[in-house]
Order: sequence, then structure tokens, then C-alpha cells
Amino acid sequence: MTIQLHAWPTPNGYKVSIALEEMGLPYDVHAVNIGAGEQFLPDFLKIAPNNRMPAIVDPEGPEGKPLSLFESGAILIYLAEKTGQFRPNDPAVWYTHIQWLMWQMGGVGPMFGQAGHFILYAPEKVPYGIERYRNEAKRLLKVANTRLGEVAYLGGDEYGIADMATFPWVRSAPKYDIDLNEYPNVQRWFNAIAARPAVQRGLGLLADKVKPVGAPLSDKERENLYGKK
Repeated sequence: MTIQLHAWPTPNGYKVSIALEEMGLPYDVHAVNIGAGEQFLPDFLKIAPNNRMPAIVDPEGPEGKPLSLFESGAILIYLAEKTGQFRPNDPAVWYTHIQWLMWQMGGVGPMFGQAGHFILYAPEKVPYGIERYRNEAKRLLKVANTRLGEVAYLGGDEYGIADMATFPWVRSAPKYDIDLNEYPNVQRWFNAIAARPAVQRGLGLLADKVKPVGAPLSDKERENLYGKK
């Protein structure tokens, strides 16, 4: 049966669309327009109580029962274990992949996200915030550059879920005036992943809904994205 992907075309949404494409799983996209506040609708909150997308509903979850999941990292682990794809049999290797997935979840996503907010979307320019989060994004790229000087992919010799999770965020670096050429190992890794057909398909998620970089936000969009709800 077909997995329901509830998402919007953002780096976190792309993580899951890329994974579903890589694993060859059939899925339907249910748009969650976060600018319009659809993440606060009761039906969505039933599957994602943290009012954040992406989320999935798998009609054929464990023991054949429906399963809903939110949090992109949990979804990627679930899909890898469900299919047995991108799920190394060696426990030490698997936990290395998970380790780097958690690095993305706890570091790259939040820090790149804050950089994007202060550089592109904050209603006023806050030099401290811009410098703070751009520098942290650069620090994380240095960590990745060191790692990718030792191995082909974040988890080791094989492409995996940590790469699927990190790639969409690193893709945002030029928007923050960060030159990936300063991180040659990251650039090599980035080019290899960008060339994958499944990744290209995954980046087509709700392509007609993608707004231009830095497009101004309406007051309602700003409230829905960054307000007190």
C-alpha cells in the first residue's frame, strides 16, 4: 500500500521524499502549507503533535498495522529498517550512520535553519545573529569536511540515511553566502549525491510550491512560521 507523506518543500521535507525515492517506496504527497498554518490543523496534529512536518502514515506498519510517525530522523530510521535498504547489517556500522544522522538533527538542521532565518527572513537585520549562525554553519561544514576526507559518505563507505538528511541542508549553504569550494571534501560528496536520480526526483517535492529565495513573507506567513502558536 501507499505511504502518505505530509510535507512541504523545505530541507526537512526533502529528507523524506529523497529517502522514499531511494528506497522505491510508493507514496502520495499531502501538502502541509506551513506558511498558511496548515501544520496547526487538527487532522495534522493527530499525526504530528509537535506541529512540524514532515510526517508519514504507513498503512502497512509493524505487524501490518497502520503507523504514523513524525520527526524526520525517526522516519528515516523507520524506512531503512522497514525496507532493509541503507541499513547495514553490521551493528557498529549502522550506529555510525545513526550517529551522523543525529549530528544532522541536532546540529546541521537547527543551525542552518537559524542562519536562514536571520540572513533571509528576519524582519530586521541582526548582525550578531547573522554572524553567530553563519559561523556555526561553517563550523559544521568543517566537521563534515574532515569526516569526508576520511570516508566517502558520512556513515562510512556507503551512502545512507545520514547523507539523505544532511544533503538538503548543505544545499542551502550558497543562500547564506557560504562557498562550498572552501570545503572540497564536502563539495565532492555534495556533487555525488546531487547526481543521483532518486535525489533529483526527491527534490521535485511540490516543486510548484517553492518560493524564490528570500521572498518576502506576509504578516500571516511570518506569524505561522515564527509566531507564538
